Amino acid sequence: MKHAFPGWTMVGLLVAIDSLSYCTTAQETPSITREILSQNRDGSSITWFHPKACVVPASDSMAETLFMTMQGIDGSDTFGPVHSWSSVDQGSTWSQPEPIHAFNRREVPNHPGLMAGVCDVVPEYHPPTDTVLAIGQVVFYRGPRFATKDQLARYPIYAVRSRDGSWSKRQVLHWDDPRGSFIYSNNCGQRVVLENGDILLAFSFGSTSDHRSVATLRCRFNGETLSIAQVGTPLELKAGRGLLEPSLTRFEDRFYLTLRAEDGRGYLAVSQDGLHWNRKETWKWEDGQPLDLSSTQQHWLTHGEELFLVYTRKAMENQNVIRWRAPLWMARVNLEQHRLIRSSEQVVFPMIGDGVSQPDEVALMGNFHITPVSKNESWVTVGEWLPRKDARGNLLLARLRWPAK
Repeated sequence: MKHAFPGWTMVGLLVAIDSLSYCTTAQETPSITREILSQNRDGSSITWFHPKACVVPASDSMAETLFMTMQGIDGSDTFGPVHSWSSVDQGSTWSQPEPIHAFNRREVPNHPGLMAGVCDVVPEYHPPTDTVLAIGQVVFYRGPRFATKDQLARYPIYAVRSRDGSWSKRQVLHWDDPRGSFIYSNNCGQRVVLENGDILLAFSFGSTSDHRSVATLRCRFNGETLSIAQVGTPLELKAGRGLLEPSLTRFEDRFYLTLRAEDGRGYLAVSQDGLHWNRKETWKWEDGQPLDLSSTQQHWLTHGEELFLVYTRKAMENQNVIRWRAPLWMARVNLEQHRLIRSSEQVVFPMIGDGVSQPDEVALMGNFHITPVSKNESWVTVGEWLPRKDARGNLLLARLRWPAK
């Protein structure tokens, strides 16, 4: 199932052509083409949200597969069952979405009427075990809606998909540390698989709802069970809920964290070992001007010798859009300064509509994911959301392609 978005392919090419003027070589700038994978601007179908994909390599009996998880959205933090679909032709066609039963809602013992669901699922292929490890977090509902007054302790939930497509039972990633007694979560976060099969991931955690910290953890995974082996030093922010939705990447000989915050900024930190971090730094342009961000996740895109950040920010054209969550941008990181190169900024997904006079008509794009598909292509996937228009929106794919070397 695939739908063309009128004009998007040409827009992507024009963005790429225009951007060549500020890069030293054409190889540094991707062309961008955009597609609609599932339509629901008219409200006739499902608004798919949290679309996150990974590549499952080919085997003797199976072609290379793009595997994606997603779930419907019907309101703020109100998500439907987690589904998956897959493509064996680089995303040209997709299978029908199927529910992942391991992530279905379940009754909570001793809390009549309360249901435990799963959201924010990120699937990643784990080469040593030839499995897909899908990690999300628990979320609580009463009836169809988010249980605002009944959110118990939040923690990671995971399930494992085998090569034959079967799923394990639902499991909890246990962390018996009082610092995470209210919440510990890797929700929506990028993670790193090390050479020995260990997994580095980042937790946002706290003993209360405010002032959460972030730390990275080295985890063991044997294809069935995920367990914590080592916890790194925490990063802190005493503003709002603190540091949220951390994403981790490894680039060259260093590890990088990008962090959502609620003080009008975003943050990054750098580490030699992925566990012990230098002082966090505000995301800024090369000239020292900080980016204006509004409590929204950012993610990493790595390609060749370049590291990019994908993000939303305040701009003249989106000043009245909720949390400035459209358009979606990307820019290269100056690795010496740990700052963004303003001249490299590109629009990954343009804002559709008037973000000043008619912001309710603008679809939000603040929950997105990055997938390295090949050495010459990366994907950005996002589920649009029109919160004041019956939660309508399309499921979008941007293909970022670099010239082959």
